[in-house]
Amino acid sequence: MLDRRLFKNFEWLLLLFVILIAIISISNLYSAIHHSINITGKGILTKHIYWYIIGLCGMLVIMAFNYRILERIAIPIFLFSIFLLVLVLIAGKTISGSQRWLNIGGLFSFQPSEFAKLALVIILAKFFSAYNNMYEYKLRNLWLPILLTVIQAILVLKQPDLGTALLLLIIAGTVIFVMKLKWKSIFSMLFLFIASAPLLWAYVLKDYQKIRLMIFLKPEMDVLGAGYHINQSKITIGSGMLWGKGYLDGTQTHLQFLPEQHTDFIFSVFAEEWGFIGIIIIMSIFAAIIVRGVSIAFNSKDQFGAILAVGITATIFWQLVINIGMVTGLLPVVGIPCTFLSYGGSSLVTTMISLGILMSISMRRFMFI
Repeated sequence: MLDRRLFKNFEWLLLLFVILIAIISISNLYSAIHHSINITGKGILTKHIYWYIIGLCGMLVIMAFNYRILERIAIPIFLFSIFLLVLVLIAGKTISGSQRWLNIGGLFSFQPSEFAKLALVIILAKFFSAYNNMYEYKLRNLWLPILLTVIQAILVLKQPDLGTALLLLIIAGTVIFVMKLKWKSIFSMLFLFIASAPLLWAYVLKDYQKIRLMIFLKPEMDVLGAGYHINQSKITIGSGMLWGKGYLDGTQTHLQFLPEQHTDFIFSVFAEEWGFIGIIIIMSIFAAIIVRGVSIAFNSKDQFGAILAVGITATIFWQLVINIGMVTGLLPVVGIPCTFLSYGGSSLVTTMISLGILMSISMRRFMFI
């Protein structure tokens, strides 16, 4: 039986934000594809709605369980994520030159790297909660979480998926920073990263990834080739001006100047139709979710729950920052979807399940752990 106090402390506010974002996301996706609303377009919209329903159900189910169960099964969850990342390199489906998807029974495709982000957060929460008596960490105390993060990042990079690999490192870095890493250790990590940059450029990055970085530094270098995506995205966002062109009236989108408009560049579609005012509104909803996540972490009654909430909130935050920075030209194009808005079941369902964990942490904050 569920404790009645759980219902009393139900996260109505977080659920409201999710419902608002779901309505905006579905409406925005329809606008992005309605100019060619053929069988494929209808399938995309229908699948997106289904993914939201599945994600919402998953969120509510996960919320009903005590999140502390995750601490006991953190190692199996992480090992399973590694197994999936290896499996996708062996038997994954290749789309647009990247082998990132596993075909499940011919019914749908699943992206293991999305699950890997949540698995990483869970294993980091387990590690740091086990050593919660340590005031400040040194690099030698962090060899295990760094190793686990690097293993995941390397497997994701092999797909290749530079954006998600970097995101894994950023998520881990955020959690470590919150856990009071010594400043000397922080500078040492930055030095190692900067020192390794030439090796990464020479031996790790693919040619197209190098071109993307060069385009970021000099967008006008190839506006009709490698720089086409970002230049069209900036034109699309800028054309929305203050109030936007109106719903279903975005010309850059509907004349198909904007590539990948239902996935990586879906935010540009919204910005063109709703303008700066619309951006302020949706960014406020995003910010409210992030602030709520931080609040849940701050009010958690145990170390594991607090770190878990930090990691989940950091994942949502950085994914939004990278995608919006990417489509506005403030960051290189690395293929990170916009959380909640972009079409893609793996990302959406994983995010919704993560929010269910946040709700579970919040609803049990009054209970003795």
